[in-house]
Parts: sequence; structure tokens; C-alpha cells
Amino acid sequence: MRRARFLLIALTTAVLVACAGQEAAEPPPRPALVIEVGAGGPQASAFAGEIRARHEPSLAFQVGGKIARRQAEVGDRVRKGQVLAELDPVDLALQLEAGRAQQAAAEADLALASAELERHRGLFERQLISRSLFETREAAQQAAEARLRQAKAQVAAFANQAGYAQLRASSSGVIAQRLAEAGQVVAAGQPVFVLAVDGEREVAISLPEQHGEDFTPGRELWVELWATPGQRIKGRLREVAPAADPLTRTYAARVELQEGQGAVELGQSARVYALANGRRELGLPLSALHAKDGQPAVWRVDRATGRVQLVPVQSGAYTESGVPIAAGLKEGDWVVAAGVHLLLEGQRVLPVDRDNRPLPLVASAQE
Repeated sequence: MRRARFLLIALTTAVLVACAGQEAAEPPPRPALVIEVGAGGPQASAFAGEIRARHEPSLAFQVGGKIARRQAEVGDRVRKGQVLAELDPVDLALQLEAGRAQQAAAEADLALASAELERHRGLFERQLISRSLFETREAAQQAAEARLRQAKAQVAAFANQAGYAQLRASSSGVIAQRLAEAGQVVAAGQPVFVLAVDGEREVAISLPEQHGEDFTPGRELWVELWATPGQRIKGRLREVAPAADPLTRTYAARVELQEGQGAVELGQSARVYALANGRRELGLPLSALHAKDGQPAVWRVDRATGRVQLVPVQSGAYTESGVPIAAGLKEGDWVVAAGVHLLLEGQRVLPVDRDNRPLPLVASAQE
């Protein structure tokens, strides 16, 4: 028993020593669908947008007060001069009545001052009063005339304010937004409606920061409506906001439609396409994108060893078919196009094309 135990311990020790001298066997490479990064003809960037009116003024009361009635809803078509909402007119009517009372008092003062002036004129002509007293009466009559003009101007202003109790459409169009309700107290100039004026239509889009230098007013673009896929309308970039939105960090832009105005409706979803400005952009399928530290990345395959490396990239606007790559790759790189979430850094893969044919590595080709 003692000898058998000794032999077992010796045999175990020899096996452990032998295993320690050998490296762990590397698992065989797994097949991976690989594509070669290329830059064909000019590619198009796509931006989601919405059909909007060229002019969208905010409608507001010119005086403050409580909204008594609201006579328009979102989506209603209105004509120029149509009443959309009314304020409670009681306070404005009292203000107008007070102004008229002041005008009446000013008229009475003027009549009295004019009569006094005529009496003193006769006395002055007979040299019964001094010139200074007569000039005092003249000044009083002129002051009364000025007070009457002031009172009349105030009455006219109060009458205008009474008319401002009705909010009317500045142009014919469609109510795009409703920002106040009946019973709400609003201040002068506070928006109550947003009106989409009839006439020209355009597309509102947002441009990422990396495209800021490529988009200048006047650039030709193409617009495709979601309702009519495949039918593109010629457009032109009309304006780009000078500063980025503080929340989305994108630049608001407007694309005017140069044709097909009658084929679009307010609120329709659209996509704006822009061909690359003479640049050959690299493109990848969406399935090739992964993430590294919260940023887009792809698995690049070493063409000599077949090992993968996760490299960060700078991507453009996503499309239905793929995504343009602005930085991080060069033409001719191999990129894993499927199963990217199953790979590990430095892992060896067996590159295959879309027909499941092995792609030769550079090292094996040289051999």
C-alpha cells in the first residue's frame, strides 16, 4: 500500500509538470462574415424631416385679458380677418367710457376758456385790462385745446384696444398650434395660435454638427415623402440656423420645394437626401456597427493574422441600407459585418464572404 501510494503521487506530479510546460491550446478560429470597405460613387446622406409652411406666424392679442371664447381648433382652415378668439370686453369697454368722459370734460374746459378769452379780448381792446392778463387767457385757451386733443387721442387708443379684444387671422391658412384655452388670462403679445399660412411649403430638418460645413444655403437636395416612396421632389436648402440647439446639438434647417408644391400636405413625414459634395464616403451595413465606450465602433480584421480589433469610428446619418463612415477606417480595410456582439478583442476568425467562401489572408497568400 505504501509503495502504491508513492507511485500514484509520482505519476500525478509528472503529469502536472508536463502540462505546465505546454501552452493552452488556442480554440480554432470561427467563421465570420467579412466585407471590404470601399468607396464607390457619391453616396447620399439622408435626414428625416416634416413638411411645414414657409411662414408660420404666432398670433397673439395686442392687449391682455381673460379669453372669453375660442373659435378655432388645430387643423381648422381659416381665412384672413376671421375671428379666432375673443377677450372679455368689460374692462376695455369701461376704459373706453372713461376716455370719452375725459374728452367731454376737455371739450367743456375748452368752451369755457374760449368764452373767457373773447370777454378779455374786448376788455383789452378798450384798454381796461393789462396785456399780461389777456395773454394769460390766451394761454389758458391754448392749453384747453391741447387737453382736448389729448383726450381725443386717448379715446381713439381706447377704441382700438376695444377692437383688439378680437383676435383675427392675419392671413388665410391652417391653425398649426393652439397655445391657450378659454378662461385663461393672457398677457399682451402672448402667443395663442400658430398659423401655417397658405402658399409655399418646405421641409424642416436638423443637421448634425459634423455636416455643418457641407450644407450652405442654395445647395440642391432631394425630398422623398414617406407616403410616396421612390418619388423624389427637387428642393433647395433655404436657410440654416447660425447656432446649434442647446439640447439636441443640431442645426435647424429649412429646405424649400422647387416643384411638387401641390403634392404635399402639412405635417407629412419626409426624408431629405444630399449627395456627397465631391467626396468619396465609406459606407457599411448597419449590422457591422458595435459600440466602444458608448461610441460607434467596428471589428476590423487584420488581413495578415485574421485577428479582430475593435476600433472606434465616426459615423454619419443612418439610412435604411447602411451608414456612412467619416473617420476611423480606410478604403480596403476588412470589417466583420455580422455577429459583432459575439467577438472578443484579439480573437482569430476565419474570414468568409457573403457566399460563404473563405477569404485568403495576406500571409497565406505570400506563402
